[in-house]
Amino acid sequence: QLQLVESGGGLVQPGGSLRISCAASGFTLDAHAIGWFRQAPGKEREGVSCISSSDRSTYYAESVKGRFTISRDNAKKTVYLQMNSLKPEDTGVYHCAADGLCYSDYVGLFDSWGQGTQVTVSS
Repeated sequence: QLQLVESGGGLVQPGGSLRISCAASGFTLDAHAIGWFRQAPGKEREGVSCISSSDRSTYYAESVKGRFTISRDNAKKTVYLQMNSLKPEDTGVYHCAADGLCYSDYVGLFDSWGQGTQVTVSS
């Protein structure tokens, strides 16, 4: 059974860094696109980043380009999102998802979702 578990969220000051993780089980990680999405209170869910199968492409939302980096460790079956220069508007619940479309200019249509990890950027 495919399972995704996020971890690493927390409270961080503006300008700080955080790395969140998505541990996968029940499927071959590198054969699937993995996406990171976030949802802030009162806002729609937003696609933040994704990495395609075999790492052929990555996507970043304009709001996080140059600050966030997605990577995967297939041996550990984990996908990471390194977040630097964090801003208060980065606050939200971050979910990872599997089995979707990931291109350099598009992320979406993901089928399987984790429970999410809370990231709060505040002084």
